Amino acid sequence: MQIDNKPRQAEWKKNLYEIIFKSDSYYGKLFDVILLILILISVGVVMLESISGVKANFGKHLLMLEWALTFIFFVEYIFRIICSPKPFRYVASFFGIIDFLAIVPTLLAFFIPVVQPLIVIRSLRLLRVFRILKLYHFIREGNALLVALSKSMRKISMFMAFILVIVLLLGSVMYVIEGAENGFNSIPLSIYWAVITLTTVGYGDIVPVTDLGKFISTFIMLLGYSIIAIPTGIVSAEISRSGRVDVKTRICPQCNESEHQADAIFCMKCGHKLP
Repeated sequence: MQIDNKPRQAEWKKNLYEIIFKSDSYYGKLFDVILLILILISVGVVMLESISGVKANFGKHLLMLEWALTFIFFVEYIFRIICSPKPFRYVASFFGIIDFLAIVPTLLAFFIPVVQPLIVIRSLRLLRVFRILKLYHFIREGNALLVALSKSMRKISMFMAFILVIVLLLGSVMYVIEGAENGFNSIPLSIYWAVITLTTVGYGDIVPVTDLGKFISTFIMLLGYSIIAIPTGIVSAEISRSGRVDVKTRICPQCNESEHQADAIFCMKCGHKLP
C-alpha cells in the first residue's frame, strides 16, 4: 500500500503544480483568472481604505474582505510551497518573497493590538500593495520583455552615461552664464535644472533670465524631445530581434522535468514520451 501511495502523491503534486504554476490546461487558466480577479480586488480594498469617508462607512466590511483575501492568498502560498519541485528555491525567489509580503502585514496586525497601533505597523500594512506585482505571473510576454531588457542593458547604460555627461556640462555652463543672482546658486542646483529641462518636466522653480540662458534652455528642451525615445527604440529592437519566447510548461511523468518546449514530444532529460 505504501508503494502505491507514493505514485499517487507524486501525481497529485504534479497536477497541482500544473494548475498553480502553469497556464496551459483549462484548470490552470481558470486558476490564473480567478487569482487575477482576487489580486485586483485586494488592491482595490487597499485603495478604498485610504479614503477616510469610505473607511468610516464601510471600514468593517473592508476589514472582513481583507481578512478573507489574506486567508486565500495564505492558502495559495502554502500550496505553492507544497507542490513546488524546489520549495526553498520558490520561497527565496522574487515572486516567492512578493507572495509572502502580500500576506504578512495583515497577519502581523492580528497579533498586535489595534487599540494602540504603531506607525511602523501602519506602514507595513501598505506592503499589501505589493500584491499587484503578482500580476506578472499572468503575462506570458513578460519573459520576452525581461530578456529584451537584459540584452539592452549595456546600450541603455551607455546612453544614460551620455545623458549624465550632457547634464553635467549644461548645468555647469548655465551656472557660469546665469550665476547666483538669477537663482543658479551652485553647480548641483544647475544640474538639477538641466535634468528637469532635458526631461521636459519644467517645475519652474528655477528659470533662466539672460538671453543666452534662454537660448540654451530652448536647445536643451529640443534635445530632450529628440533623445527621450532612444531607450524605447533600443528595447523595441531587441524584442523584435528576439521574437516570441516559447512558454516551457510541459512536465515529464517519469522524471518530473518541467522545462520543455510547447511542441516537445520526448523529455529532454530522460527521453520519456511526454503526455
